[in-house]
Amino acid sequence: MTSNDPAFAPPEGFIAHDRASPVTDPWQPIYARHSPGLVELGILVASAHCNGRGFLHGGVIATLADNAMGLSLVAAAKANGTAEPSPRALTLSMSVDYISVCQIGQFLTITPQVLKSDGKTGFVEAKLWADTTLIARTSATFRLVAG
Repeated sequence: MTSNDPAFAPPEGFIAHDRASPVTDPWQPIYARHSPGLVELGILVASAHCNGRGFLHGGVIATLADNAMGLSLVAAAKANGTAEPSPRALTLSMSVDYISVCQIGQFLTITPQVLKSDGKTGFVEAKLWADTTLIARTSATFRLVAG
């Protein structure tokens, strides 16, 4: 199944992601699920996301996790009133632990959690799921700056 298949519907609460980026444009469509202080991202994995062995590429995992964690930090800073005007999250450091694989046709969900933010620096982690299987965990430190 592909995201263009009329039978495909993303999991409950996911809608088309409204942020465009040249690096993620080839991976469209990307989906987002918003709740206070949280932005989850998701994709239906297709060949454009995979390595030569047909598994979701580690670079795609890292990039989408970085996006979801940064967006969640900004959402959390806005929600708790500690954000600069129009904040942007700049990645200072990031690590990824690859646990399992994700294949074509699985829905990848990235679920971040903001651990701590003082309005200038934030610490965020995320878990990445292929359907119901944990495939990676990430953590990052961000600097919040005015946009």
